Amino acid sequence: MNPSQEVRYRLLSYLAKHPDATQRELARELGVSIGKVNYCVKALVSKGWLKIRNFQKSSNKSAYLYLLTPKGIEEKMDVTSAFLQRKLDEYEQLTEEIARLRREVSETGE
Repeated sequence: MNPSQEVRYRLLSYLAKHPDATQRELARELGVSIGKVNYCVKALVSKGWLKIRNFQKSSNKSAYLYLLTPKGIEEKMDVTSAFLQRKLDEYEQLTEEIARLRREVSETGE
């Protein structure tokens, strides 16, 4: 999973739970610039994974609701699966490294 896939995973996951998030909130949560969030949101919309709606009864006319489309939900599942596999691979590598370090420490008698 490359960095842009991880941002896509984190963005889709966050929007699924917080559809009323602002782009400033998304930027803070993802640790990226507002410009990058705006670019990513537009890309998700152009791919048909995300729809943007204005709040009907909001006094803040720039308040939006981000809704994952059925394609977006499918993409979220795909990137979640890839993210999970990456984390499992990292876990396995760490487990092996810990075992190696323990053997090394026990061999030196400490």
